[in-house]
Amino acid sequence: MITLNEIPSLQDRLTTLWHEEALETWRHPADSWSALVARQHLANFELWHTEDAARTPGASDAELARVKRRIDETNQRRNDLSEQIDIALLNELTLQGLPNREAPLHSESPGLIIDRLSILALKLFHTREEIDRPGAPGGHAERNRARLVILDEQRSDLACCLEQLWAETLAGTRRFKLYRQLKMYNDPTLNPAVYRTPARIETA
Repeated sequence: MITLNEIPSLQDRLTTLWHEEALETWRHPADSWSALVARQHLANFELWHTEDAARTPGASDAELARVKRRIDETNQRRNDLSEQIDIALLNELTLQGLPNREAPLHSESPGLIIDRLSILALKLFHTREEIDRPGAPGGHAERNRARLVILDEQRSDLACCLEQLWAETLAGTRRFKLYRQLKMYNDPTLNPAVYRTPARIETA
């Protein structure tokens, strides 16, 4: 089972692996916690590349509609898995009589921080890719090297914040809650564009 401070390394390894091998050959880690973190990262990985496809020049309206639906489905899965990460951590804390209900509330949960770390892992990978891109215009590599320095620092800061939040929660001096995303656009009973549009009747 990975610890919280090992999550960025896991996300880096998976990002590289998924770019080199077919996703169909990948198997989840054996323990449920590592598998949960990996599945959440996979949702971001798929979302990243689907959003790239949505910006393909010359894509037809039908192609864009299919990609948009895929983006919505994947984004829902990404948010659901972030919530599941928080549930798993809170369940672990409950066994220790934590979190301390009297402690100050942190505004961001570990699941949301891990989601941000996941996106940063993808940005770092693709920025390194751009540095080495053959035939790139002049100054492209230098620009991306500067971006890489910023991204590295941001991830390091965020990883430290995650470790500090967890340490303080274990010490009873800080707490976090599960924050439901409660997305509305994928729910046909809550999205007016869906429930105000009559269902199409297919004819033979």
